[in-house]
Amino acid sequence: MGKVVEQHDVVIVGAGHAGCEAALASARLGMDTIVFTISIDSVALMPCNPNIGGTSKGHLVREVDALGGEMGKNIDKTFIQSKMLNKSKGPAVHSLRAQADKHDYTREMRKTLENTDNLTIKQAEVSDILVEDGVIKGVKTTTGATYYAKSVVLATGVYLKAKCIHGDVCQETGPNGLAAANYLTQSLIDNGIEMRRFKTGTPARVDKRTVDFSKMEEQFGDERIVPFSFTTDPESIQKDQVSCWLTYTNEETHEIIKENIERSPLFSGMIEGTGPRYCPSIEDKVVKFADKNRHQVFIEPEGLYTNEMYLGGMSSSLPEDVQYAMYHTVPGLENAKIVRNAYAIEYDCIEYGQLLPDLEFKAVKGLFSAGQFNGSSGYEEAAAQGIVAGINAVKYARGEETLVIDRSRGYIGVLIDDLVTKESHEPYRMMTSRAEYRLLLRQDNADLRLTPLGYEVGLISKERYQSVVAKEKAIEKEIARLEETYVGANKKVQKVLEKLESTTLKTATSLAELIRRPELDYEKIKELDKERSELPEDVKEQVNINIKYSGYIERQKKQVENFKKIESKKIPEDIDYDDVISLRIEARQKLQKYRPINIGQASRISGVSPADISVLLIYMEQKK
Repeated sequence: MGKVVEQHDVVIVGAGHAGCEAALASARLGMDTIVFTISIDSVALMPCNPNIGGTSKGHLVREVDALGGEMGKNIDKTFIQSKMLNKSKGPAVHSLRAQADKHDYTREMRKTLENTDNLTIKQAEVSDILVEDGVIKGVKTTTGATYYAKSVVLATGVYLKAKCIHGDVCQETGPNGLAAANYLTQSLIDNGIEMRRFKTGTPARVDKRTVDFSKMEEQFGDERIVPFSFTTDPESIQKDQVSCWLTYTNEETHEIIKENIERSPLFSGMIEGTGPRYCPSIEDKVVKFADKNRHQVFIEPEGLYTNEMYLGGMSSSLPEDVQYAMYHTVPGLENAKIVRNAYAIEYDCIEYGQLLPDLEFKAVKGLFSAGQFNGSSGYEEAAAQGIVAGINAVKYARGEETLVIDRSRGYIGVLIDDLVTKESHEPYRMMTSRAEYRLLLRQDNADLRLTPLGYEVGLISKERYQSVVAKEKAIEKEIARLEETYVGANKKVQKVLEKLESTTLKTATSLAELIRRPELDYEKIKELDKERSELPEDVKEQVNINIKYSGYIERQKKQVENFKKIESKKIPEDIDYDDVISLRIEARQKLQKYRPINIGQASRISGVSPADISVLLIYMEQKK
């Protein structure tokens, strides 16, 4: 008997959060798609924290949903607690986070994949990419089976040559004891792709029955639950929620860690990979923040049908005996029994500077990549890259122009642009501070920004697109009405303003001007608004934000106009930077390595100065 040979349009390698979004996007766009996973039980696995969203990550989930992705819908089906973060701050940094039932989340996503037309799930380990003359032709598995395709997406997560480490114990497995993928790395290197080693980690899970919650602060969800997906009816998800709990490490905890620091593989040299700066292990925190005498520990349920509790904030790679000793010093965890040890995981991912802005490899045409394999961290960052890589794998296969979301249109654009243009020596994490136009890129308006793009691509239905267009018109109409509706300085108006503890009027003013006052908003002035008609909650929210922050919003729109001008200046593909006299050596080397497609991208490469950009612009003008 010969080896298995199959032909597909698109191959996806990996079925984590990136792979799921890539596979669903490809299949929903009508392509014959096959997604490979080492274990079908690990589809959309949540090997670390049991939540989706959070600061800036909530923005990404909303944007994935607006483009036609699945993550938002899936967490709306499977959450056990939901909370809007940063509500005391401005709307630019509001971010939704929901605790997931891990088992349900995986099961629901798998069910979605299994019931999607054009999509095949295959349990197998991919060992080779097949490349001819710099063009992808397909993949081969460890069994020798060959799967030809027009394009391939690599979304291998943390599985490539994965090692799980705690103390001096080193196991060659992926997360949760799943098999590692040990062969693909060499095939990538053989095809001109540079690899590096990164590390991440996870805390212990403890048995809920052994936790004393009376010594902890209870953390509740929001009274009114806001969905992640713009398609989820808010009324359908109002339900009883499970509590999380907050406790703290103390000086005794820190003393135990310091006494055993040389036994940590992070400090002994056993771990080679670089870990995430913004999600450090507890031993890292104790060493780097020696002045802090305590750190937060969030006790989070892993689901409704398990007693496993996740110890957020205490990831570690210390030996098992040290883990028991340090966890037992934390109030409420004195008698905690560990169900799963904390561990660090090391894995192969790609070196920076090898991807185009559409997530295609420069070295291999038709080969795309997404997720932690690209050097990022987090489920949400992975899903965001996954949907873009999936869309572009389809566009490449069809011979169409690929999709690039720029920094002014979405957090997804910021994330991918940073991964493509910036030197990152550690796993990349999305943060609101990375988005320079964050007042325009709020999570509440992700549908208005990106649903038209999802419709253009083909992942959003006509009905959904038309409802977003209607919403936009309703917002514009109501803002115009409020700008043009005036109230006078009469007794009735003054009385209402006094009641609202707002300054009384000296002359007539528009309702919009009243909304702009810090102490007032759209809802508070309704007594003064005789012509007001009832509008949907999401429309009212947009009206309020757009009026209240109109000055700042207009300023950012002007900044975006300038940004667009720079982005529109394309750099010739065949440019030889050695011919650009006056470019500094470092800039020349960086520009040769990254091969930016426009002046905007070139200006964001570290090591390329504004002076270098001026030299490049002059050279391009002369060449015209």
